[in-house]
Amino acid sequence: MSKPVLITEISKEFTFEAAHRLPNVPPGHKCSRVHGHSYRVEFTLRGPVHPTFGWVVDFADLTAAWQPLHAQLDHRLLNEVPGLENPTSELLAAWLFERMNVPGTQVSKVRVAETCTSSCTVFAAGS
Repeated sequence: MSKPVLITEISKEFTFEAAHRLPNVPPGHKCSRVHGHSYRVEFTLRGPVHPTFGWVVDFADLTAAWQPLHAQLDHRLLNEVPGLENPTSELLAAWLFERMNVPGTQVSKVRVAETCTSSCTVFAAGS
């Protein structure tokens, strides 16, 4: 009997504080006004387990890759960030998915929670 092919994913969660407004909602919608969230972002990365280190990637490398994104988002008005003019959770998750880069891995999904009960997850088709 052959061994199964193992696929390994790791995840790490980060937080940031930011304000936004949704410019495309109907008039009078509460999200048309500027308001803030304590965002939680979870990145899931897929890759081979390193034969020596025994990990997909050092979590410190994932944290280092997050830092430039954090600097662009934390304590900002998201509508002013290029590419986030309509900063819904869905579009923010896609924006983060496109920009997170950790050498030797592939981002498999990004989850964005803007409240403790509301979140969005994006992933590449076929993942």
